[in-house]
This record gives sequence, structure tokens and C-alpha cells, in this order.
Amino acid sequence: LILTKPLGTGTLFAAQMRQAARGRWIDGALQSMLCSNQQAVSVFTRHGAAACTDVTGFGLLGHLGEMLHESDLGAEVDLNALPVLDGAVSTAQRGLLSTLDPQNRKMEDFIMNPKDHKHYDLLFDPQTSGGLLAGVPPSAAEACLAELRSAGYPQAALAGRVVKPTDPGKPISLVS
Repeated sequence: LILTKPLGTGTLFAAQMRQAARGRWIDGALQSMLCSNQQAVSVFTRHGAAACTDVTGFGLLGHLGEMLHESDLGAEVDLNALPVLDGAVSTAQRGLLSTLDPQNRKMEDFIMNPKDHKHYDLLFDPQTSGGLLAGVPPSAAEACLAELRSAGYPQAALAGRVVKPTDPGKPISLVS
């Protein structure tokens, strides 16, 4: 599972509305939002992506859940590997979250091994003009990441992997 853009626009703009965000954090979020997903689609296609979704209002886990919904597959999400916008961890830890956060947290029911991790809240953070999340064959992952980074997605990251879930009722497992 490859994620093309960092997470955190929801918490950063929630903080901005409360005058609690630094200007450089908002500038970074805006720069990320201005990056089109068009080239990433081409890169994923060349590397054999089997599934792809944008990461927007439902947050990373909501959209990942949609990808997995009609299958018998699950996913491991590597919390340490998630790219995040500067300031997003700070604002989320201070409870400066989007109004969509409570709705998106309904996905917690589908998670095994919830972690007390600095990126945990960002799994539910709704993104504005977020990146793409795609499943590519493991043999293509490194080449795909390299091409994404050279195509203008410097924070593209291997965010996890598709697995057979040990508990079908909780298809998403968090690792760190």
C-alpha cells in the first residue's frame, strides 16, 4: 500500500480556524493540496496497481476500508511509515481535530491492535485534496515509490501491506 501525500490537512485547518496553527504549517498544507494526483495515477498504472482510491473526507482508514470492503482481504498499516504534514501531530495531540473526526472514528471498530502512537489520530483525519492510496504488487513497490518521488511526490511512502486478516471482523491491523 503506497500513499502519495502526507496526512494532516484536517487537523491543521481545524487548528487554523482556532488561530492555533503556525503559518508555515498552513503553507505546507496548501503546497501539498496544490499537488495534482494526475501523474500518480499514471505511475500506479505502470506499476500494476490493483486498487486505488483518493484519501479525502473519510480519512485514510475510511478509504482503506472502502478498498477492502468487497474482498476477504485485510491490511496492515505501518504507523511509523505514514507521511505527515509539519505540525499535524502537534495539533492532533492537542485535540484540534476536524468536525468530521467523530464520524471517521467509527472505523475504530474494524481495527486490530489499536496503538498509542503519535500518528494514530491522523488515521481518521479528513483530507482536503489528499493523496492517493494504491495497492501495488510487492515486487513493484520500490520502483513505484522511486518514480513517484521523482514525479513530484517527495513524501510518497510505503504505508502498509495487504494481508489475509486473522479476524475478518477487524480487517485492519496497525503496526509500528
